[in-house]
Amino acid sequence: MVSRMKAALLTAYGQPLEIADVHIDAPGPGEILVRTAATGVCHSDLHCIDGSLPVPPPCVLGHEPAGIVEEVGENVTYVVPGDRVIACLSIFCGTCEYCVTGRPNLCGGASLDRRPDQPPRLSRDGVPIYQMAQLGSFAEQMLVPENAVVKVREEIPLDRAALIGCGVTTGLGAALNTARVEAGAKCVVIGAGGVGLSILQGCRIAGASQIIAVDTQPWKLELARQLGATHTVDAGSDDAVLQVHEITSGGADYGFEAIGLQATVRQAFDMVRKGGAAVLVGVVAAGQDVSFPGLDFVLSEKRVLGSMMGSNSFRVDMPRFVDFYLSGQLKLDEMISARRPLEDINVCFDEMRKGAAARSVITFD
Repeated sequence: MVSRMKAALLTAYGQPLEIADVHIDAPGPGEILVRTAATGVCHSDLHCIDGSLPVPPPCVLGHEPAGIVEEVGENVTYVVPGDRVIACLSIFCGTCEYCVTGRPNLCGGASLDRRPDQPPRLSRDGVPIYQMAQLGSFAEQMLVPENAVVKVREEIPLDRAALIGCGVTTGLGAALNTARVEAGAKCVVIGAGGVGLSILQGCRIAGASQIIAVDTQPWKLELARQLGATHTVDAGSDDAVLQVHEITSGGADYGFEAIGLQATVRQAFDMVRKGGAAVLVGVVAAGQDVSFPGLDFVLSEKRVLGSMMGSNSFRVDMPRFVDFYLSGQLKLDEMISARRPLEDINVCFDEMRKGAAARSVITFD
């Protein structure tokens, strides 16, 4: 049965999102209907608005949600109505080469989307609406594949659980899964937003001896110290690369880039010592290239690692991250800068552009 709900629509690149009523279809085979309880506002959503990540409007953005299962379609076996879930853009099909070789984060679950000859999951006045990553969490409900969610414990508040859906998993996973930071390692994190703060927490949980946060915002650097940074560097005052080399006595073992700019990607590479690794986590805009000195790969054995959503297996990783939070190892409350209703979604993006928020959360309850 088709019903109506409120959603924030991207109707054109570079324009504010529009709050509108849209139609949402009933769950088909392998699909579930989720009532959205909360969703984080991620920088990747802003990339979509600005057009640097090309998603076709009209579109419902949002990909960092938690909610309650309301209805399930045929052949759904993993969840039942009433289950509390986190949804993740790392949708997996379970049968492709990436899935069966232990890299489900690279699958994308394209085979689980509806075919052109089927009715769209979302529409407005008969026009199909695209769902970012088959999620579209800037809406009161989500109609998603079963393989897009993981069940979580009742003890975690859903506004905190939502952060695990993208930013926290991306950051913790970059440290724990992609880089596999060793106890005693020296790490530097460029960018102290939601993802960067999660990276440094992953480094802390792994037992890193030095964790250096690099940013231009003093309040973000102070928050980074609260969450586990042993040192901070104001990138706007002095040579950040030189400062990192001085703090680490020769360079970090791991340099994490969590912004997505050509200049900071190169900085992450230059901040690591011989044998070290630059880990690229931030989304570099489509069409932009980054370059590194070729000799450093051979003479210094430096490495560059790409990290897609923290190299996650989210049905294994996310329950573990929930346990980290409930045990006090992972701090989420401190990362939430504001909780706002859906009608204030554009305020969240304005604050993001100004660098005035670590993580904003849209709440529906």
